[in-house]
Amino acid sequence: MNVLFIEDDMIETMKLQRAISKFDTKHQITEAKNGEEALDILKNTPLPDIILLDLNMPRMSGIEFLNILKGDERLKYLPTIILTTSENRTDLLKCFEIGIAGYIIKPLKYEDYEKKLNKVFEYWEVSELVKA
Repeated sequence: MNVLFIEDDMIETMKLQRAISKFDTKHQITEAKNGEEALDILKNTPLPDIILLDLNMPRMSGIEFLNILKGDERLKYLPTIILTTSENRTDLLKCFEIGIAGYIIKPLKYEDYEKKLNKVFEYWEVSELVKA
């Protein structure tokens, strides 16, 4: 799968890269440090199969990015999964209202993070939406 990973924290980016390197299936990860950079990537490269999005970022929050993404006819159907530390119910409900495909809270333990991420990737590998 081609994945757009939007995350401003370098440690989180390294953690994701480490986790997916252990998966059976290899994935192409494109990284963006904020929503503005992600929008530029989406305009200038082939579309990803899924987007993994952090909510708390500089310049443009994840929710602001989602509003722009879902308002664009070309981009609105891209499955977007929130990958965040925010357990704020308001954030969760707002994201689902905008139209996300999932909301994953990053666990503190690395092993738990790897397990959750593996489940996300396994699901989207077989999803018909990604194949469409």
